[in-house]
Formats: sequence, C-alpha cells, structure tokens
Amino acid sequence: MIGLARNAFAQQQASLRNISIPRLANPRGTTIPLAISGPSVLACGAWLKNTICVTQGHRAHISPLIGDLATVEARQQLNRTVQRLCQDYSIQPEIVTHDLHPDFYSTQFAQTYAEQRRIPALAVQHHHAHIAAICAEHQLIQPVLGLALDGVGLGTDNTPWGGELLLVDGARFDRLGHLTTLALPGGDRAAQEPWRMAAAALFRLNRSAEITSRFPDQPAAATVAAMLAQNLNCPHTSSMGRLFDAAAGLLDVNAIQSHEAQAAIQLQQLAEQHGETGALMDGYRISADNQLDFSSLLSALIDCRDAGHDAAYGAALFHATLVAGLAAWIVQAAEQHHISQVALGGGCFHNAILRHGLIHHLIASPLQIFIARQMLPDDSAVALGQAWVALQHNRL
Repeated sequence: MIGLARNAFAQQQASLRNISIPRLANPRGTTIPLAISGPSVLACGAWLKNTICVTQGHRAHISPLIGDLATVEARQQLNRTVQRLCQDYSIQPEIVTHDLHPDFYSTQFAQTYAEQRRIPALAVQHHHAHIAAICAEHQLIQPVLGLALDGVGLGTDNTPWGGELLLVDGARFDRLGHLTTLALPGGDRAAQEPWRMAAAALFRLNRSAEITSRFPDQPAAATVAAMLAQNLNCPHTSSMGRLFDAAAGLLDVNAIQSHEAQAAIQLQQLAEQHGETGALMDGYRISADNQLDFSSLLSALIDCRDAGHDAAYGAALFHATLVAGLAAWIVQAAEQHHISQVALGGGCFHNAILRHGLIHHLIASPLQIFIARQMLPDDSAVALGQAWVALQHNRL
C-alpha cells in the first residue's frame, strides 16, 4: 500500500513547498553521508556544470564546481581536482564511473584513468545519475520513482533524453515513460535557437506551412521546414528543456538564446508576472505506452495571441499545465508500480514554479517527495549520483 500517515507526509510536503535552491554550490565542496559503504569510487561527472566525487567509507566528497568542460582550462582543472581530492582524503580509487556519452572529456578521462590503473570503469546513464544523487543525499536504498527533467542526456537507446520517468532500484533502472519526443532540426543548434523547437512543434501539429510566416526574421526558416519534412538532421528528443524552448519560441519570448536556459528563465519570469492560472483542460495526454504528450498545450500556445492573450498568460498556462500533467503521470505510475517514494531531479527543477507547483499537486497523494537539499538539482550533482550507482553496483 502506497503512503505514509497523513500528518507525517503532509508536514514533510509543507516543508518542501518553501524550499529555495541556492544559486551557487558550496565553493569549498560538499561532503554527503551515505547509507552504504564500499570500495572507494572516483566519479567524473557530466559535461556541463562538472564536479568530481570520491567516496570513502560512508562519505561522498564532492568537489567545488569545475564548470563546463568545453575549455582547456576546465579540463586541466578536472585533472587537478581528481589529484587533489585523492591526495586530501588519502584515497586510491578502486572503481571509476562516468557518463554514457563517449565524447565527454570526463568520460575519456575516466576510461584512461581506469585503464592506466587497471581498475573497473562503469558507465552510468545521465538521468539515472540525477535520481541516484537524490537517493544518495537522502540515504534512500529502496526503489524510488524518479522524475528527471533537464536539457539533455544520452539515453541507453543512443538518443537524447531529458523528460524521463524512471523506476530506480540502486544500480538498476527501468525507463517507465518519457515526454513525447520533438524533433531537433539542426541537432545541437536547436538547443540554442528556440524558434527551431517552435518550428518542430508546428511540424508535429501538422502546421508546418506556418513556419516561414511565423519566423520571417530567421533566414533559415524555409530550410528548417524542409529539413523537418524530409527528416534530415532532425534527431528526436524527450527533453523537457527543449519543450520549454518550443514554448518560448511559439510565444515570441525568445528566438535565439545568448546563454544556457535563457528562454526557460524568461518564461518563468513572465509566468510569475502574470500570476497563477488554471491548467489547460485536456492540455496533456498520457498514452498507453506511458508517454506524456503536451501537444494540445503547444497548439494552444500557437494560437495564444489570436485568442487575445499575451505572452505572460501563455507562460503561466504553460507552467500550470506542465505541473498538472506531470503530477498525474507520477501518481498513475506510483499506483501501477506500488511505489511510495518519488525523487525529483534534473536542472529543470531550478524552476520554482515547476518545483513548488508539482509538490503542491502531490500533497493530496499518498507519496513522499524527495528533492535536492545540500546539492543542486542540475548536472553538478551527477558525479554524486554516479558514485552512488557504483556503490550499489558493487553490492550486486
């Protein structure tokens, strides 16, 4: 039977509702007590917001933020950080773990490090690591339902994931469901240009004829429309981050981003300016294969201005409907799989409307919700999650 005593979980939910996530990670690094111990693990983290984690008995030591690994300086800092952590804590790693993505510098470093020392190297899927980080922080060793929402992480099927409902049991996970996918016209370029994600939404809704007229200032609009029609360089992603981008593009909030998550932040600010609104009736659908589809919501955003609404209303409607759909998705899966504990992880949970709204919706359900407290919910926690999975893997 799912649930805690009503008073206990209501108090816990109430405490969660007002949690704010710190803007910066601890510059001195963080130590997390662990529920289990095992061989010392070196976890090399992700590509964005990289940190390093080493374990020692029942403790995980996470480095200060290194940052994105696109520069030589950041990569050199990763090298120095591994050396310093191992020296400071007198650790000789017995297992090295890393992301699934083979092209990440952190992955290549980990594999070389393991090969040189003849120790095992373990690849951990990105969203598994996000949920595992929450489990590690809260000392959860039983199975949890994990909702991982972020920009991108390589999936086990070699496609870009980012809106995942997972059943996580230590070293194992099952992908129970995901957001219905959107095309990425131009691949990675679509992550910098929300108008491209908006074009992908128009195409999915059989409104591709509107692409060039909606984006007259984009010289590549006709080319993108043709790419979508021919499925040329248009990988599909389940990313929540890209769904935010599509909404921002459809509402004319942001066409081209100057920095990561700019469009999503602008959407949140507009929604806050507008204030609360109800979710769109029938704005989402959960399919038989457990895909969460927000096509109806996207269609409403396309016609938002024609219906007499401004972008702030559209942003508020977008957030409210996301929260309603995600909450229904979680409750349904929890009942189906007899799970009472839910972990929320991934960079999208920096969004206070999404975080607080989802917890508020779940108060009425018999579920215990866990979110990041000492760590941030984004990729800076991935190394901790990788280390936790490695420790659990060692117990198999």
